[in-house]
Amino acid sequence: MSVVKINAISIPEGMGPQLEGRFAGRAKMVEQFEGFEDFQLLRPTEGETRYFVYTRWETEEHFQAWVDSQDFAKGHGSGQADGNKDGEGEQARKPVAQGADLLSFDVVEHVVKS
Repeated sequence: MSVVKINAISIPEGMGPQLEGRFAGRAKMVEQFEGFEDFQLLRPTEGETRYFVYTRWETEEHFQAWVDSQDFAKGHGSGQADGNKDGEGEQARKPVAQGADLLSFDVVEHVVKS
């Protein structure tokens, strides 16, 4: 069965729209990757201040291949994939996140509306 990775991202107050914009700018990168199944960016509401990035993969090996890929490095390093530099090659914007924790799960049961 699939594996789920949830990245719990802490950001400064008021920076949610910027974080969401950066994810929107690179949304298509991961869906082309072999073994990818699902992505969700979850905005906090009651009782939580962190954003959660939910991804589901066919196997742990598929996830690790994504993490080791150039696309992952582009999206998580300089931020070029999300427009983090302008057309003139200006300095990259500073990261929005103040910290992140990666949570890992095996999918035991998955129900979808048919």
